[in-house]
Amino acid sequence: MKNTILALAIFCLAFTSYSNNPIKRDKMNTTLQLTQEWDKTFTKSNKVDHKKVTFKNRYGIELAADMYTPKDANGKLPAIAVSGPFGAVKEQSSGLYAQHMAERGFLTIAFDPSFTGESGGEPRRMASPDINTEDFLAAVDFLSVQENVDPERIGIIGICGFGGMAINAAALDPRIKATVASTMYDMSKVNVEGYFKSEDTKEQRMEKRKAIAAQRTQDFKNGSYKRAGGVIDPLPEDAPFFVKDYYDYYKTKRGYHKRSGNSNDGWNVIGCQSFMNQPLLAWAHEIEAPVLLIHGEKAHSRYFSEYAFENMTGVHVEGESKAVDNKELMIIPGAVHTDLYDDVNNRIPYDKMESFFKQNLK
Repeated sequence: MKNTILALAIFCLAFTSYSNNPIKRDKMNTTLQLTQEWDKTFTKSNKVDHKKVTFKNRYGIELAADMYTPKDANGKLPAIAVSGPFGAVKEQSSGLYAQHMAERGFLTIAFDPSFTGESGGEPRRMASPDINTEDFLAAVDFLSVQENVDPERIGIIGICGFGGMAINAAALDPRIKATVASTMYDMSKVNVEGYFKSEDTKEQRMEKRKAIAAQRTQDFKNGSYKRAGGVIDPLPEDAPFFVKDYYDYYKTKRGYHKRSGNSNDGWNVIGCQSFMNQPLLAWAHEIEAPVLLIHGEKAHSRYFSEYAFENMTGVHVEGESKAVDNKELMIIPGAVHTDLYDDVNNRIPYDKMESFFKQNLK
């Protein structure tokens, strides 16, 4: 072990704290412009207290979050950090999840990932399997030092594309004692293979690499980044159901938000390049802490959770709930992908999440 630590120190200078002059972290004085009025896509609860908070990740990017605390809470609380969906903001699904879990006794934060929403990071609307996983770890850093949080009882929730990031974070950080991935995407898998392995040949991947490389050159010439566009609008009559599903959330009063990339002009075209050769679930099979995967039976994305479950347990499942040791796949009958984004159809299993976290954050 000693030799391993020394080797890591040589290669990444990660252990400077062993010196007599440790590097001090920057003070957390925010430079972000944070909206103070309630501008969420869901109604404010009278059962919790709410405030804006900020914290920095290890790359120095300042993240903005909403903190939800149970009213009249006493002592040190279990805590949960929430983020996602991919291309959304904390005023949408993640804030809804966070508020519900705070109503059930947890201190929670819903944060905007780096480069999005009210969080810092330039250029805007970039994504990174490394940095976005780090965003979860930074949230754990922040929660760990709150006076009203028990640092031994911290969990995370990742929604949609941040479900995969949450699993990656759980594989990396043993401080995370329990993880929920809801209606998850594996952003590495979908970028490498396309949907349902529709672009899963060497030649197809090379075409993607060439297209992104060409766009990088063009962006550099232009001095700006071309946006890929959010959810398509107007919606074509012949659009696939999952596109209609996204439209019904992101482009209507149900879920539209002015800071959401999916609701507006989307990610940068080159924004997801790194997912092409950085597999998020590479070490998911070594997660020791409990993981709960929640997915809709009719969701186009269900196979991502089934793939993650098989990765962690070695058990192949299709369309049914299954538990192996402390890993569980919960399938919601009849639910589609965005049914787990909000409470319109009352499909999000808050009772199950409450019992899962209370059992494992104790």
